[in-house]
Amino acid sequence: MLNASIPMINEQYKYSELTSKIIGCAMTVHKTLGNGFQEVIYQRALEIEMRLAGLQFNREFEMPIFYHEIHIGTRRVDFLVEDIISLELKALTKLEDVHFAQAINYLEAYNLEIGLLVNFGETSLNFKRITNKKYKSPQSQKSNKS
Repeated sequence: MLNASIPMINEQYKYSELTSKIIGCAMTVHKTLGNGFQEVIYQRALEIEMRLAGLQFNREFEMPIFYHEIHIGTRRVDFLVEDIISLELKALTKLEDVHFAQAINYLEAYNLEIGLLVNFGETSLNFKRITNKKYKSPQSQKSNKS
């Protein structure tokens, strides 16, 4: 169960309460399993933990990729939480620039504002909050089409 006193909530960050809850679930999984398993094991365990925490999500959520408004393929994000947070999992000894680039690409392709990149492969859970600097709010998209 998520400890409400986890000092991760920072009100200056958008969706801080939600991302803190997700990170708390990931910490519980990592504390229970440790490192060394394949990514799918952490994904399944995190699915259970997020359900217990009452989070709404889609696992292996397939989203279309567009280029000049033409559908060119699909990608799957590990989790789409509450329809607003992209959650990408890794189980590697070390995160590299390519992993950050992938997480940012997902945010941009799906026009999501905030994402989390979580690595279970290190001795301590490693997580990074990622912000889409190209995010377009639904309101601004509507006004641009008018």
